[in-house]
Amino acid sequence: MTVIESQTPSRTNSPLPRAVITLVLIAVGFFLPRLLGGTSVAYSTLTTIAIFAVMCYGVDIVLSYLGEVSLGHTLFWAIGGYTAANLSVKYGLDGWTTALATIAFCLAAALFLGAVTLRTREFVFSLVTYAAAVVAYEVAFNWDAIGGSDGIVGIAALKLPLGVATFSGASQEDLWPVAFALLLLTLAFIARFRRSRLGTTALMVQMNPALAASLGVDPRKVRLAVFVISAPITGLAGWLYAYQRAYVGPDMFESYFLVMMLTAVVLIGRRILVGPLIGTALLIAQQNLLSLGGDWNKIILGSVLAIVLIFWPTGLAGLFRRFSKSKF
Repeated sequence: MTVIESQTPSRTNSPLPRAVITLVLIAVGFFLPRLLGGTSVAYSTLTTIAIFAVMCYGVDIVLSYLGEVSLGHTLFWAIGGYTAANLSVKYGLDGWTTALATIAFCLAAALFLGAVTLRTREFVFSLVTYAAAVVAYEVAFNWDAIGGSDGIVGIAALKLPLGVATFSGASQEDLWPVAFALLLLTLAFIARFRRSRLGTTALMVQMNPALAASLGVDPRKVRLAVFVISAPITGLAGWLYAYQRAYVGPDMFESYFLVMMLTAVVLIGRRILVGPLIGTALLIAQQNLLSLGGDWNKIILGSVLAIVLIFWPTGLAGLFRRFSKSKF
């Protein structure tokens, strides 16, 4: 290699092409509803996909980086919805305030639940988190102060003061930029988490607990930290979902949302950044374009989860890699 060649910067290492591709993808994603016709159905469907994808990323962190199944993330999903509904309807608070309150309540609930389950592992952890969601459902169903069995209706449009103006999400088209921004922030957070010391340590605790312990890592503290930071992600999705449908009720604790989270995470494959997003899009597309009815959609959703876990535990990405190797 000559001196000139050694001093010439490598184009493959330049961050510019990746940055350009990322910006193009973001632009295409933002204008996707218009590219699909700009109808209210297009905006509503894509807004729902964005919200549900964010919901799933909270579970993705726990499942992909701790190797544990949280069956209680519907609790955080419902906390977000109930916080937005109660604070906006009863006190007239704006979206920023209800979002901050959602984050605070989710952190507090996750910290308590995580501390209780700190010494448990896998099966017991799943049962305890599921039990917490069941208890929360009973409280929400029977406590009239937060809506009771009827829930809370008439949630006002999302309002986000922006200094000189106030953004109002009165329609699905108005809510799309908020949902898209929340999805982008979630993807950026997950990408940063994957490269962070906590993300690396969590993966090491899952893959080789003995090595992690020999390096002075406390697995319980790592588990608690990962579980706690996962909660507000799912909670903020529930927060925006409340504004989208202008109603919250005990149905937010339904197993449908739990199965949706787990299926979207495992369908494409774990530890794939856009995996939960693609998985959610496929599931919502089936329900909207190839729907067989409410109950049948739930059966299909549960069946997909079972089939993937039994036959393709590495997801469709793993199946594709296996097919590619066998073909070539």
